[in-house]
Formats: sequence, C-alpha cells, structure tokens
Amino acid sequence: MYQEKIPQTEWNHWEVPFDTDVDWPEDLRNALQSYRAAWHSKMADVNRCIAANAEMEELVDQPLVDSAVIRVTGPFSVEGVIAIEEGPDSPIGGSPLELDSGASDDGNLVDLTNAAAHLDAIIRLMRVSGVDFPGNKRMMFQRLEPMTGAGVIHAEGEWPSADGGSRRVAVSIGPEVGNVSSKQIEESVRVATRKAYDDVVYAGFGFDAQAQDAINSAQHPHLQLHMALIRPDVAMADLLKSQPGSQLFTVFSSPRVKGPLEQDDGTSVVEVEGMDVYDPVNNALIPTSRDHISAWFVDTDYDGRTFCICQAFFPDRTRWGQLAKALHKKGSFDASLFDALSGYRSLPFSPPSKRVAGDMWKIAVKVIDPRGNEGLRVLDGGVPR
Repeated sequence: MYQEKIPQTEWNHWEVPFDTDVDWPEDLRNALQSYRAAWHSKMADVNRCIAANAEMEELVDQPLVDSAVIRVTGPFSVEGVIAIEEGPDSPIGGSPLELDSGASDDGNLVDLTNAAAHLDAIIRLMRVSGVDFPGNKRMMFQRLEPMTGAGVIHAEGEWPSADGGSRRVAVSIGPEVGNVSSKQIEESVRVATRKAYDDVVYAGFGFDAQAQDAINSAQHPHLQLHMALIRPDVAMADLLKSQPGSQLFTVFSSPRVKGPLEQDDGTSVVEVEGMDVYDPVNNALIPTSRDHISAWFVDTDYDGRTFCICQAFFPDRTRWGQLAKALHKKGSFDASLFDALSGYRSLPFSPPSKRVAGDMWKIAVKVIDPRGNEGLRVLDGGVPR
C-alpha cells in the first residue's frame, strides 16, 4: 500500500531509500528513519572494530625527494580496447545473410544490424585489398564469398598456391569493438577441420593473449592459422579510402623464444630468437632474424588472462642515443645497463612462490614488430618449487 505512494524511481526491491519524502505516510517515514538509525549504529560498530584490530598505515602526499635518482618516463598511449566476452547469443557468431532476421526487440535488431554491416564491410574490403604477409607478400583472393550456417566462419574463398593451384581459405572476423577470443579460435578450428579448409584467416582489431596462444600452439597437419590485424581506420568507414594497394589486413607472426633456461643460481632467463613467418604460397614456415624486433616484454608469472610487463627491452640501439646523452650530462649513464636493456636475453628472474598445489608456472613473452603488431608466446615453466 505504501509502495504505490513512493515516487517512481529506478530502484529494485533490494534497495532501500536513504531519505524520506513529505508525501509518505508517517508510519512509513518512521520505519525508514528507524531502519537508517539501526544501519548507522551497525556501521559505527564495524568501523570501531576495524580501528581496534586492523593495521594502520599513514598515507602522505609529500614524497621524499632523492636527487641522486633519475626517473625515465615518456608519454602514455592507449594500445587496445577492452575485450568483450562472446556468449552464444553474440551477433558476431552468425553470417551476414543470417543476421538480417531473427531479432524480436528493437535493441537486438540494432545489434544484429550493426554486426551484419560490420561483417559485410570487412568481407568487401578483404576482397578488394587482400591480406598482407611479412616480406611485402600480398595474397589476393581468387574468390571470397559470405558463408551461411557456419557459426564463426563468416566467409570462404580461395587464393593461389605454389603449385599453380589454389588453397581453400576460411575467414573468421572478430567483433567490431573488442578482441578475437580463444573461444572464437577453438570453434572456428573445429568447423574448418571438418570442412577441410587449408587456411583460416582471423581478421580482428585485436587478439587477446589466450587467442594468440591458441593459434601459436595449434598443431594441425593440414590447416594453417593466420592472425590478420585490421587497420584501425577501417572502423571509420566514412574516412577510409580503400583500393587494391591498401594494407588493410596485415598478418603478424609469432615470436620464436628459447627458454626458460635455468641458471646456476636457480634463476631463469628467456631469449628471443626471432619471428616465425608462414609463407602461404610455398606452404612453408620461414624463420626470420630478430634484428627487426622493435621491442619485447616479459611477464615472469603469466596468469593466462592479463599480461603484466615485468621486464622491457628495446633492441634498436639507435633510439637510445638521445636518452644516453641526457643521462651523460647528469653523470648517471651506465653502459652495462643499456646493453642489458637492448639485448635479446632477459634479466634473471626467480620462479614464483607456489600458491596452490599443482599450479603450473607460465611465462609470457610479447614481441612488437616494426609495424607495431604484437606477437605473444607462452612458455611452460613447470611447477614452482
């Protein structure tokens, strides 16, 4: 009876208002005030308990200045977007032809329409520009058509092979906002294997770490998987001028890493050896030199979800000149540190402490190529002792 007289606000039955209203009956106002008085009394008891038993730490905003230490930093940049989990009802899970129907409400209809437009645009652009591989090698499709009823396989086509024939290619497209996920990789591989494709091209604005690990560790004797990064301005369709020479879909390779190598003192190191590039024409995996690596990073305790930079290395020593000159002026230049931070072998690190019995220790290495593409390799460090 009283609830009907409460002003209509967006609150559910679990929420209790903080303030009363002059239009409410007196009994309801008294009840709410009594409840709030009891609530405040309880919170006061909780705070007193915390103050009496919890460890206290004083927080200050006046740091101690140490003029002997030089802080080296630079501008920050946003390098990715938040990955969106893809459930069974994700509109990206169908094909362009299937997404035009089946929505029952306006919200779903908008989502499905946007997804259909996204898939149709990516397929159209890929048909025009092809897929660029390292070494200035471009694979143009002899044909590329949308797929229906194939789940996360959104298109199929053919491109030439070394013997003068053709290879059947499946295309799986990532979401318009977010990264290609490992779930999408697993589902598409099952379909592609069943339909006997030769190659699968994953086109996405980003690939999460688990997806890259799934592609890098895949062992399929007759199926090759390729990660093709979509150029960011593809998302701005009105500003994009596509033509056959545009590099809109660029395949990036996976890093080749040795380790973990255990040292005499019980620590471990990893070493980057180069990048593995797949040649789709000759059907061969070509190892490339590590000299073209722009940067690489190590997560010494990778949890399988979030990559945390524990060590960072920048092999291009020509970029260190200005920093070295600035540090020379302040008398803080140490050539040995520059050598360590510009090499291809990590600094020694210790295995993490064993938290749960049977937990596997994972190490992740992320490599940035000259085009800014990220390749990830996950290493098994065994069970921490």
